Amino acid sequence: MKRFLSICMLLALLIPQGIPVHASEVSAASAILIEATTGTPLYEKDADRRLPMASTTKIMTALVALEHTSPDTVVRVPAEACGVEGSSVYLRPGEEITAEDLLWSVLLESANDAAAALALSVGGSIEGFAAMMNEKADALGLADTHFTNPHGLDDEEHYTTARDLAKLTVAAMANPAFRTMVSTRRHTIEREGGARVLLNHNRLLRLSDDVVGVKTGFTRRSGRCLVSAAERDGVALVCVTLNAPDDWNDHLSLLDEGFARCHAVTLAEAGQFVYAIPCPHAADGAVTVSNRIPLTRIFFDGPPQIDARIEARRLLLEEVHAGDVLGRVVFTADGHEVAALPLMAEESVPLPEKSSFFSHFTRNG
Repeated sequence: MKRFLSICMLLALLIPQGIPVHASEVSAASAILIEATTGTPLYEKDADRRLPMASTTKIMTALVALEHTSPDTVVRVPAEACGVEGSSVYLRPGEEITAEDLLWSVLLESANDAAAALALSVGGSIEGFAAMMNEKADALGLADTHFTNPHGLDDEEHYTTARDLAKLTVAAMANPAFRTMVSTRRHTIEREGGARVLLNHNRLLRLSDDVVGVKTGFTRRSGRCLVSAAERDGVALVCVTLNAPDDWNDHLSLLDEGFARCHAVTLAEAGQFVYAIPCPHAADGAVTVSNRIPLTRIFFDGPPQIDARIEARRLLLEEVHAGDVLGRVVFTADGHEVAALPLMAEESVPLPEKSSFFSHFTRNG
């Protein structure tokens, strides 16, 4: 399922700007639950408070690395990456390992040494890579996020908010390699001296069939941090908790309540709406238009009654090219437009050649 990618298919939607959910009080100092394709908040608790993020940092670390290096790049581990405190896969100075195996180590085992090795390889230095992380944060509109390192160890200038972390997670889940890794419970990598089995720290993958990622984190200063992504019946949710003593239960409760609120409705399959527009110079006297793409809309608190109408040109006298937008399907609920799909020409229709006085005599003479 690629529901996280479907935002690009939601054309002309009227998106709600925040719907409070009647969730049980969560243990987190800060939390947010969003519907992923629209970004609609379903639950918030101090979601714009700047807090340390611990190893949820590695969501950005992995995304930046994936965008700037090939997975099969061989990294010679620098001494600077070895012995970093916290979670580790015990890299050795001079060891050669692929960027892909470092990414698996970062996202499953939350290995700080692997994060440092990636950062040094991609950014040239920890500071250089942190600058790349901040550049990406700016591009994603994360106004309350700042990185100083790739692993999330405590630093006063290393912080985010639950809202920013949710936005980052939606972007990261759109990357197929990232998505595959964070949804995997167990993976084996080849190391010099033998294979290493990596186990995903995210218990939610075992506690819920809906969960498809994402990342855990903990330091004494940050407390327990957790980001989850889950999908059910065409609905995609992202949940973030920062400094949450009971994070597993917080997420399970919020995700269940979120799914109870959200409903994915397929308004149109590709090619479902077909209409003929009169065209005197077309072979059949008309140009056929149709919707080339499907459309799914997320509704909250139960889907309303949806009506569809076609708005299209009444007559075509000009040249037509396949793919020209000649109308649209408008979907309404309670008289208000909630979505629209373009209707495109299925074939090209050129204008007929104009005959002249002289060509008439040429043909007959």
